[in-house]
Amino acid sequence: MSEIEIGRGKRGRRAYSFDDIAVVPSRRTRDPEDVSTTWQIDAYHFDIPVMSAPMDSVASPATAVALGRLGGLGVLDLEGLWTRYEDPEPLLAEIASLDPAVAIPRMQEIYAEPVKAELITRRLAEVRAAGVTVAGSLSPQRTQEFWKVVVDAGVDLFVIRGTTVSAEHVSGSSEPLNLKRFIYELDVPVVVGGAATYTTALHLMRTGAAGVLVGFGGGAATTTRTTLGIHAPMASAVADVAAARRDYMDESGGRYVHVIADGGVGTSGDIVKAVACGADAVMLGAALARATEAPGRGWHWGPEAHHAVLPRGERVRVGTVAPLAEILNGPGRAADGTTNLVGALRRSMATTGYSDLKEFQRIEVVVSPYQPA
Repeated sequence: MSEIEIGRGKRGRRAYSFDDIAVVPSRRTRDPEDVSTTWQIDAYHFDIPVMSAPMDSVASPATAVALGRLGGLGVLDLEGLWTRYEDPEPLLAEIASLDPAVAIPRMQEIYAEPVKAELITRRLAEVRAAGVTVAGSLSPQRTQEFWKVVVDAGVDLFVIRGTTVSAEHVSGSSEPLNLKRFIYELDVPVVVGGAATYTTALHLMRTGAAGVLVGFGGGAATTTRTTLGIHAPMASAVADVAAARRDYMDESGGRYVHVIADGGVGTSGDIVKAVACGADAVMLGAALARATEAPGRGWHWGPEAHHAVLPRGERVRVGTVAPLAEILNGPGRAADGTTNLVGALRRSMATTGYSDLKEFQRIEVVVSPYQPA
């Protein structure tokens, strides 16, 4: 791997974002109708490789159900407004109407309300009653406190999601979450992340995780690069984690861990390139926050935005472009990659000659930096 000299005392590895690469057609093409976008994680099968980001602007119990019925997987933020308040709708409307100058302080006040175990149970039950796969997310800091509530509520997939998650968290003040022991003792598959490097991902895979989320500070609503100076260009991050999966398969005797691109996947072209770099699926935030049904009402924010001590995100305006069904499956009514996301993925796979997602992961890519006018 080539390195670039930053100065005489520091060298850096060149990394690429999705904008820096493009996929290349092969010697054959296919009809889009002959292309499969299905995937599965553990025993759960999905028609499209889309998970919703566990953010209050994206996923409510109703939108999680809607996404499930459209063939994807809705993931609820079990530390969000839906588990802090009996009726969060007035607060969601207030957040959408806040003046930018006071948005973060007011959100910090709103999210200071404690998470309630009984509301975790109720929200997951609402999704389960609809007959779709149930997934909920906790941060590593809250997992030890609420994991039993989540499992007892009948969650199918447990997501542990943080800005970054490691298998070797060190703390001098509290007992850290032992991921390997936790996952071993749990009866449900666990998806964990974010990770952005080969080594971190390999360690997470060794804990027994069913999937690894790839991404760090690259989402539309995060300011992690500005506040912490940390960023991981997504094309390189996904490719590195996919390499860790390959080597872990050899090490473990064939155990396959799913790679899920999480962050910086804003358009259909980004989804195409995420899969091309080795992702099995994508976790979408801003792309789904643009739906007419989205709880954010055209605004998008993550848990980093209302951190009580060090906010690392913003409430950003993403607008409302179409119903969720049109955003995912069309018909597209804009040429900017924000609608008919799965249709675009299917057409790209057909145009380049690939019949399923696993095949498409082997497509040739070129470095082709995009320079907008």
